[in-house]
Amino acid sequence: MRESVQAVQAELMMSFLVSEELSFRIPVELRYEAADPYAVRLTFHLPGDAPVTWAFGRELLVDGINGAAGDGDVRVSPVRGATGGATGELPGEVHIRLQVGSDQALFRAGVAPLIAFLDRTDKLVPLGQEQALADFEAELDEALDRILAEEQSAG
Repeated sequence: MRESVQAVQAELMMSFLVSEELSFRIPVELRYEAADPYAVRLTFHLPGDAPVTWAFGRELLVDGINGAAGDGDVRVSPVRGATGGATGELPGEVHIRLQVGSDQALFRAGVAPLIAFLDRTDKLVPLGQEQALADFEAELDEALDRILAEEQSAG
């Protein structure tokens, strides 16, 4: 039997911004797996609905902490408020905008827990090393499949 997939997981609270006047905090699970080294998965637990999972590039989340990133269905950008610090200082929060057609959802998350999560993903698979791992995983899967097939045909 194969070892379980190496993964990094974290749960944090995000604000779901319904309108300028209405927002509420919801639990969000972040998950990163070495078997899919480019993607981060966010699972939102909205009250009264089944959990919803979005997958997008880990690099998009990294880039979105420092400046606006993304031009498709997922966009991440720092929240620059009146209490912003010196130039070059990290923002305290980011906006994560998810869009399908004309429907969109906007979330606000603290930067500190996102950085802690991303740091853990970097220890599992360093940024820039995803391709090497993806190639290794594919070769390992292929080799294990051959071994299992040989055992079954011998038995």
